[in-house]
Amino acid sequence: MDFIAMDYETAAGQRATACSVAIVVVRDSRVVDSFYSLINPEVRFSPYNVQVHHITESMVRDAPTWPELWPHIQSFFTANQLVAAHNASFDVSVVRKSLERYGIPPVQFQYIDTVRTSKHFYPDLPNHKLDTVSRALNIDLQHHHNALDDSYACARILLAEEKAFSANDLRGFVKLA
Repeated sequence: MDFIAMDYETAAGQRATACSVAIVVVRDSRVVDSFYSLINPEVRFSPYNVQVHHITESMVRDAPTWPELWPHIQSFFTANQLVAAHNASFDVSVVRKSLERYGIPPVQFQYIDTVRTSKHFYPDLPNHKLDTVSRALNIDLQHHHNALDDSYACARILLAEEKAFSANDLRGFVKLA
C-alpha cells in the first residue's frame, strides 16, 4: 500500500491557522520518509490550542509561513496520492482553508480517515481517538498532539488494518478531497 499520513496542529479555532505539519510517506506498506515543520500562522494563538499541543507563538516566530512552506508540502501530493489522517475532515479542511486564505489554487487528492476505518474494524473500542486506537493496536504514540508522532501513529493504524483485513477492505473508505 502506498500513501502519506498527515497531521496538522492549529494555533487557533480557525482551520487556516496551521502551526505545525507532519507527513509520513509509506511505499509498499513500509514507512520510507517523513517531514515535520513548525509553521508561522501569522495569528494570535489560542491558550486552549497551546494547552493541547504546547506550541507557542515564540516557537514559530522564525518558522516559514504557509505560502513559504506549501511548495514543499505540495510535493507530497502527487497525482492520485492517497492521504491518510486520523479525523481526516479536520486535516483536509486545514489544507483547504489554508490554501483559500492565501489565494493558492486547491489541490485534489484522495483521502482515508482512520477514525472511520477504526470504527468499522474495531467497533468494540471505548472510543476511536488516536491514543485509544494506538493503544489497542500496540502502536507506540509517544507524544499525542505532536504532529509527527500523530502522523506515524495514523500510518501504523492504516498498515495494521491492511495487514489484519486487506487493502480491498479499505478501498470503500477512500474519498476525494
